[in-house]
Amino acid sequence: MNFDFDTLIPRRGTGCIKYDRRPELDPFWVADMDFASAPVILEALHKRVDHGIFGYAQPHAGLNEAVIDYLRDRRGATVPLDHIIHLGGLVPALSLSARAFCKSGDAVMTCTPVYPPFIGVHHDAHVDLITVDHVLTDGQWAFDWEAMENSVTAETKIFLLCNPQNPLGRVFTAAEVTRLAEFCEAHDLVLVSDEIHCDLIFDESATPHFSAVNLPENLAKHTIALLSPSKTWNIAGLGYAFAVIPDDTIRRKFAGVRGHTLSEINALSYYAAEAAYRHGEPWRLELMAYLKSNRDTLVEFINTRCPRLSVAPGEATYLAWIDARKMGVKHPAQHFEEKAGLFLSEGSYFGWPGWIRFNFGCPRARMLEGLEKIVGAL
Repeated sequence: MNFDFDTLIPRRGTGCIKYDRRPELDPFWVADMDFASAPVILEALHKRVDHGIFGYAQPHAGLNEAVIDYLRDRRGATVPLDHIIHLGGLVPALSLSARAFCKSGDAVMTCTPVYPPFIGVHHDAHVDLITVDHVLTDGQWAFDWEAMENSVTAETKIFLLCNPQNPLGRVFTAAEVTRLAEFCEAHDLVLVSDEIHCDLIFDESATPHFSAVNLPENLAKHTIALLSPSKTWNIAGLGYAFAVIPDDTIRRKFAGVRGHTLSEINALSYYAAEAAYRHGEPWRLELMAYLKSNRDTLVEFINTRCPRLSVAPGEATYLAWIDARKMGVKHPAQHFEEKAGLFLSEGSYFGWPGWIRFNFGCPRARMLEGLEKIVGAL
């Protein structure tokens, strides 16, 4: 259908975090894209807005059907509606998980580098954090199983998984996810699997996504799978996600801790999510082709024109994890801010100082302008 991913849409002054938090800088940091959402989503929103009333909302039948169909068609899982909990965002679900299953003296476990809230939500529950670094094995980022066994404690209650992995761009295999679920079962941990990037995989035949909902029943009952259309269809600001929780006890604990702490889900977000899941696939396919070309261009650019920087092609996401340790500076993102006016994500926020994350979910010409500024700052 030839959707337009090349037109630059001005975003400054619209109240968006990406451009307006530090308006003096050129932003390639936070994970939202500079593309307009799919036309089918905009059409659904216009139709809902034209109704004119925005009272308290609940999931309507069309949304529930779209989510169940998505889980069947894209994730290969038959999920009963009562296993699904609708949420006003995915990060609050990470916090809910820590608060639902941990008490004072307990611990949350995860592997780094990882999306910053993973190493922050333990503060919400006033519990400890255990982190284990991912390791490079045969040229691929993997779990350090021995270190995980040595680090887990009797007080550890949940494991937070990011799959596909942000910022590494890894898509973990069925064998890896199953082994992790077995690790969690052996240590009586609830596996919380953030799968928000699962529709942003570049080659789904080579690296198919294996969701926690695909685990055998004996392992799936210890899991919470978190999904959302927000990253893929660039509707993060509408605030919609959902959890799939097969076990009734875990589901009741998770839902019960919400109390009165979460706001109502946006009345528009349900309709945007329904449109994305029902009609957004043609747009998603063209998006992925465009992002893959961006990724390949970026990888070649960094590895050939940027001395002391290196990057490997990620299997998923529009986020590049760039090794800047050879620069010899403590905070490379700060260096590029001062020398080039760039706003990048500092690796230390992900648990790994010396690295930077670069968002290439933007028109290619804009991406190249940012990369040229990196060259200049080097």
